Amino acid sequence: MSFLAFMSIFLLQTEVLLGLVQGNVHYHEFILKDTNFTKLCSTKSALTVNESFPGPIIRAQKGDTVYVNVYNEGRYGVTLHWHGIKQPRNPWFDGPEYITQCPIQPGTNFTYQILLSSEEGTLFWHAHSDWSRATVHGAFVILPANGTSYPFPKPDGEQVILFASWYKEDVMTLLDETLKSGGLTTSSDSYTINGEPGDFYLCSNETTYRMSVDYGKTYLLRIVNSVQNVDMFFAIADHNLTVVGADGAYVKPIVTSYIMITPGQTMDVLVTAKQSLGLYYMLASPYYDGEADDFDKSMASAIFQYNGNYTPPSSPIYPTYIPGYYDIDSARKFVTQFRSLASAEHPVDVPLNVTTRMFITISIGMLHCPNNSCAGPEGNRIASGLNNISFADPAVDVLQAYYRNISGYYDASFPDEPPNLFNFTAEDLTTDNYTITSRATRVKMLDYNATVEIIFQGTNIMDSGENHPVHLHGFRFYVIGSGLGNFNNVTDPLTYNLVDPPEVNTFPVPKDGWATIRFIANNPGVWFMHCHFDRHMSWGMDTVFIVKNGGTNETSIRPPPDYLPACSKNSLFGADQSMLQMGE
Repeated sequence: MSFLAFMSIFLLQTEVLLGLVQGNVHYHEFILKDTNFTKLCSTKSALTVNESFPGPIIRAQKGDTVYVNVYNEGRYGVTLHWHGIKQPRNPWFDGPEYITQCPIQPGTNFTYQILLSSEEGTLFWHAHSDWSRATVHGAFVILPANGTSYPFPKPDGEQVILFASWYKEDVMTLLDETLKSGGLTTSSDSYTINGEPGDFYLCSNETTYRMSVDYGKTYLLRIVNSVQNVDMFFAIADHNLTVVGADGAYVKPIVTSYIMITPGQTMDVLVTAKQSLGLYYMLASPYYDGEADDFDKSMASAIFQYNGNYTPPSSPIYPTYIPGYYDIDSARKFVTQFRSLASAEHPVDVPLNVTTRMFITISIGMLHCPNNSCAGPEGNRIASGLNNISFADPAVDVLQAYYRNISGYYDASFPDEPPNLFNFTAEDLTTDNYTITSRATRVKMLDYNATVEIIFQGTNIMDSGENHPVHLHGFRFYVIGSGLGNFNNVTDPLTYNLVDPPEVNTFPVPKDGWATIRFIANNPGVWFMHCHFDRHMSWGMDTVFIVKNGGTNETSIRPPPDYLPACSKNSLFGADQSMLQMGE
């Protein structure tokens, strides 16, 4: 009997004895290793799972339990995160590096336990260590439980459509260089759809991804945006899209000619093949609303290809309309359409009696460098923060420090509001009073079952306002309102949607605007919150929520596994080399 088979039987028996198994049980083996790829006329080695880019698709049903045994045969420590899966009382297997675990070191393995609960639809998994997400990611498809069905007619077929960034150089080397210099990050060299850049890049049109369809049939596209640092528009030439789900939950159908999807978001989209037999471009194009204008200005393509007897055109039909790179109005118009189903089968439970209120500013700023030796503005280091705090990774993960009551690794004093109130969206926020951030490992403590409202306020410090996709681990939450400009605590709450707001795990805070979320802190554990632009996360746009136990076994963190990866500073990019410790 193989080791994996033995472990599968052992884990299953253990779970049955403990009464923790939900639904069916699935087992996967992930081998992390470097794999050679040739794209854009050049070859490089990139870290992958099972030698594939994107990585393997995990399929399960609502309420199932999934085990993934990860063997690290790569060059540096890595963790994996199951994005959008709440992991009830189970933070030990959530995955963010130095938050809930330390990296899985080369030559070792670690088995993740993934507990599915209310999630249904499309989510994804990805590495949560530095920028290794670039090539270590894949879709996580959660089908309806037995005896239930989609809230729409069952499609004739389905296809994962996954967007990613491709760099000709090694992303970890680029990250190392960027963090050492303190300047801007390097943009990607292309975007990809299901691992291929498409027809508009050199040396790429022979491998463009093609989706074969039959006339008259309806297909469910499970769309995942794993691009590193930019939002994406997506359209299919001459075909309308109907959005029916987002972030593992269903929404009221949105009929549209395009979508805008941020990194970390997933969407379930129906498309019916009812045009003339032919070839139609699927395009993934960046959306950017920042002032720096430092992003990859290119476009990935794939082909929506009809089956049948016909003479294909010399080139696929191009969309008559896809928003441009800087089309803020089209992005905003799309985002504001989302509503939960709020039906008997898919009810909403929007918290009404708020017990914990927070006002969090989102900013790009700076840290002083000795002798003005960094590559950022005025010799400083570019940083980012929440409420003027740039998060610093501790040397021991926060979860272990909290659970084992080890002092010195975090400070439970993340503030409920910024240190200064000012005109957050003004155009002259360039003085040290606004631009210089503090650096610390500060977390927010929440009582079990607290009803939390957070108002996120975008800022224009250093003329760097832009859309920020904020992701919260361990929860789905309701986005009850958003708007442009500075939040007005008298008039803006009057616009809140408390009837059918979208329930998501990642949401865009608009450029120079605000968004309000609510959730009930009923998942005890340590949960990361961060911007899902990797460069902003690396610069410190993060914090941690610690939800206390509720007083019973059923409302407390599950016991830790017998084995957790050891906390070591010997990995290529360990905590001692994070951005906040460099340049001291």
